[in-house]
Amino acid sequence: MESVIRKIENKYKKSAVVDVRSGDNVRVHQKIVEGGKERVQIFEGLVIRVNRKNSLSSSFTVRRIASGVGVEKTYLIHSPNILKIEVTKRSRVRRNYLSYMRERTGKRARLTGVDFDKNAVNEVRDEVAEAEEAKIQEKQAEEHEAAEAKKEAKQAKQEAKAEAAIAEHEAKAEPQKAE
Repeated sequence: MESVIRKIENKYKKSAVVDVRSGDNVRVHQKIVEGGKERVQIFEGLVIRVNRKNSLSSSFTVRRIASGVGVEKTYLIHSPNILKIEVTKRSRVRRNYLSYMRERTGKRARLTGVDFDKNAVNEVRDEVAEAEEAKIQEKQAEEHEAAEAKKEAKQAKQEAKAEAAIAEHEAKAEPQKAE
């Protein structure tokens, strides 16, 4: 008999996730909500830690250097805000927690790459996340079209106003020519 907690956890778990390991360079697509707008933000860096691999609360920490400052973000693998995780490079490491990478910069921060099948690792189809991403893109396209239509209407109104002014000016100029 499966426990109640396991049933609830399985309900919220994603059906398929990418196998993320320490030492991987990953590109994380995260859904960001700012005010009323939604967009997808991509964060690319080195995975320095993976926690609770098979749990609903499994997470991984990604580190990158941005403007000379080290930035670390921790993501929940099964979070609905994580749309996609792409593994770009896989490295050979012998630890789970790569805390020593924080002190290393430049050539000292290199890790030995390992050949792996990039397509097989990244080929995870999550229909819910893909539908969410498509919905966000569709919404952005609709907003763009509405803004373009509004801009065109404004431009047409200005052109009509300019034509009316030109016609009025020509109407005033004709009686003066007749005299």
